[in-house]
Amino acid sequence: MPSGPYDADAVEEKWQDRWLEEDTYAYRGGEADDPNTAFSIDTPPPTVSGSLHWGHVYGEVLRDIVARFNRMQGEAVYYPFGYDDNGIASERLTERELDIRHQEFSRREFQQKCREVCAQYEDEFTENMQSFGFSINWDNTYRTIEPRVQRISQLSFVDLYEQGKEYRQRAPAIWCPECETAISQVETEDDEQDSHFHDISFDVVDPESAGQEEFTISTTRPELLPACVAVFVHPDDEENQHLVGEEARIPLFGHEVPIIEDDRVDMETGSGIVMCCTFGDQTDIEWYQAHDLDLRVAIDESGHMTDVAGEYEGLAAADAGEAIVADLEDAGALLDRRAITHTVNVHERCGVGVEFLVADQWYVELLDSTEEYLEAGREMDWFPEKMFSRYKHWIEGLQWDWCISRQRSSGIPFPVWYCADCDEEIIAEKADLPVDPLSDDPPVDACPACGHDEFVPEDDVFDTWATSSLTPLINAGWDWDEAAGEYTMENPELFPMDLRSQGHDIISFWLFHTLVKCYEHTGEVPFDSVMINGMVLDENRKKMSKSKGNVVSPQEVKSQFPVDAARFWAAGSAIGDDLPYQEKGLRAGEKLLQKLWNASKLVDSLTPETPPEMAPADLSALDRWLLAELDGEAEFVREKLENREFSKARDSLRSFFWGTFCDDYLEIAKQRVREEDDVGGSEAPAGQSEASASDADSAKYTLAVAHRRFLKLFAPMLAHITEEIWQEMYGEARRAPDASGEAASTSDGGFESVHRTSWPEPTGIDADHEAGETAMAVVGALRRYKSERQLPLNAELDTVSVYGEIGGFESDIRNVMHVGTLETLETEPQVESVVTGIDLDYSVVGPEYGGDVPDIEAGIENGEYDIDDDGDTLRVAGHELAPEEFTVERERQYTGEGEMLEADGALVIVQA
Repeated sequence: MPSGPYDADAVEEKWQDRWLEEDTYAYRGGEADDPNTAFSIDTPPPTVSGSLHWGHVYGEVLRDIVARFNRMQGEAVYYPFGYDDNGIASERLTERELDIRHQEFSRREFQQKCREVCAQYEDEFTENMQSFGFSINWDNTYRTIEPRVQRISQLSFVDLYEQGKEYRQRAPAIWCPECETAISQVETEDDEQDSHFHDISFDVVDPESAGQEEFTISTTRPELLPACVAVFVHPDDEENQHLVGEEARIPLFGHEVPIIEDDRVDMETGSGIVMCCTFGDQTDIEWYQAHDLDLRVAIDESGHMTDVAGEYEGLAAADAGEAIVADLEDAGALLDRRAITHTVNVHERCGVGVEFLVADQWYVELLDSTEEYLEAGREMDWFPEKMFSRYKHWIEGLQWDWCISRQRSSGIPFPVWYCADCDEEIIAEKADLPVDPLSDDPPVDACPACGHDEFVPEDDVFDTWATSSLTPLINAGWDWDEAAGEYTMENPELFPMDLRSQGHDIISFWLFHTLVKCYEHTGEVPFDSVMINGMVLDENRKKMSKSKGNVVSPQEVKSQFPVDAARFWAAGSAIGDDLPYQEKGLRAGEKLLQKLWNASKLVDSLTPETPPEMAPADLSALDRWLLAELDGEAEFVREKLENREFSKARDSLRSFFWGTFCDDYLEIAKQRVREEDDVGGSEAPAGQSEASASDADSAKYTLAVAHRRFLKLFAPMLAHITEEIWQEMYGEARRAPDASGEAASTSDGGFESVHRTSWPEPTGIDADHEAGETAMAVVGALRRYKSERQLPLNAELDTVSVYGEIGGFESDIRNVMHVGTLETLETEPQVESVVTGIDLDYSVVGPEYGGDVPDIEAGIENGEYDIDDDGDTLRVAGHELAPEEFTVERERQYTGEGEMLEADGALVIVQA
């Protein structure tokens, strides 16, 4: 081992390069002929619309721990990476980078520009990801815009179309006026915004029939007045029931609309009378459909007013709203305007409030299969289980089928043409995919329905989630086999995938849509298990945001701390919970790296290149105990990693390594080995039995076995330092058989990586857990005794008596601590509880005893007091104090011969 402290910068870069050169983490498909030996991970393909952030790194660390752990279980791990480089995110990135608009180019020209911009960002993103040492199969990187994936995405469309699960319909769709495209329900989110409630007076067309001339409607969107097509009253609204059947005149615009009753009216909002506009929200759409209302579109695709708005035509909707309010006030129709805060439905991508427009769109049916999708979700193992409720609530709250049409340029085209005469849908042949209808001809010369020979290409593209929801099938190589007439998979052992790992923020986006697509295509649930991680927050548990100035970049952290320290920190959260960024967690990781490095150097100095061969029966009791305890720890860590309880695995392993091994056992073993060296090798020290001559060999064997096991246990979390130490101590230059008989595999033609070794199997060694722990505590107490008295550790102690269970470990204690006579006590030594101080509660004593307090203090100081045996009453200075007025401090004192030491589970009497 090199001298000096651990140089993380040099080590981490070295192994990142070496792992890539050696293809250490390549997926070995040949090993996975049996699907049970393959472990496949479905990873979220990030968009490249920005730089690497902690959300990427945090989630990837947890995935990487799972991947490394499962490799060590002997499984062929498929751990791919992908880029979601089609859709709105890529398009907006390209427009921003090149200062252009997609409308200025043909689709093919603009897509080429998108690919060029995305390629630059992807290269940088890949380099940054590789600098964190993730064990990704980089050869299995895919891009959602590449031809192979385009084919799979279009095949998905064709298959669902043939199943009758897709339809095209002119209907209200959720529309983003900023991005100028339809979006799905999953792409919206609620945003609290400041607004105003406007009380507006509406005239009744026939006041004599209605018995009143006007009524009030409250609205936050006066710009929708020209789109009003009806007024609604709740059937239970007795106060306004007489208006039902009448007609109302819309202020400023003058058109007349019916007044109808409907139980979807919220009587608690505003006046209880509401207007229906086409369209302001989902309820408006339901009323429009249920009551066969007129259609008045006042806002266009770009968020500007149409000719329906009259003199307000061409104004942005917000500006039109302000102008309409001013004109209502001039007309005397604005009764009140008050500030409010309310929830607005916005596009999650750009933050702009959505509109509802009527357009031709393609949909995937969801609402008729929600129970199936809910049941399919129950078939998967959820880590943590509580995240299933989010999936369940999303399905139960679905109101729309999935709109997969997008009016954009960057995306995968619909493989569809329409007859120019009868609008018959012409679907591309599977063998021809991928196609672009804007440049490719349809598969027929004439319409099969009417015989017309002219066609109109579909110019919409797929929603990006329509493609990224296919990642399990993309990874498995799903395709249509023309000769066999069926769908097949190139790598069937990968599907269903063993693990879907993702953040909780995209359960409704990615996870749900993936389940829908894969379930409909294969009839199977696409994952065996789902692992949901939280978000990285700032130190104050606030969401990181550029606008708040609290974003911490991973590259910035990497410049200050080792990557393995960041991995240690990331493993410290309960899965599913949000994790606050805290430098103290990184510093704790850094300290552990140095501890592991220093301990390894010490083990290296104490053990030969080839450890001695030892049978379990020949080991000292203390050594058997350490290896038995380590067996238990290895099994605990295995169990916690299998259950994705990363923090429990991390904390337990760190505690056992730092406390039990380094602080206790390693110090004892060091003393045993060095004492043998001091007396010239394997001869027994004077005064000790011949059997103890092998004590140092026992310690060396145990150190070697334990150290190798610790490196393997730490390897999934501390990837770089474990590789460095493994190669220094057990690599090609010093390769020796594992003292515990465990084999290690090598990368093809490469080196023996610790990450390709097998997880530690139990040694099968038995030991008395409690007696061993007590014996270690006794040794620790005796070491402290010698240290505090500045005695050398090999100083002879005449007699040591132990009250506590140390059966079988007497010889170890005697030899390690150089005890002449060691005896165990059947009865507890004479120990008295002595009062060492009395603390008064002055908040009670002061008001109660006033001027006598100094006398009470003096009595306590001089020992002139009496305390009941039960400690409930203190008699001092002529007063009796109740238990709530004082606290007694006590200390256990030994009254026999020698000096008593307290150890966990034992009392130790030393007679030097």
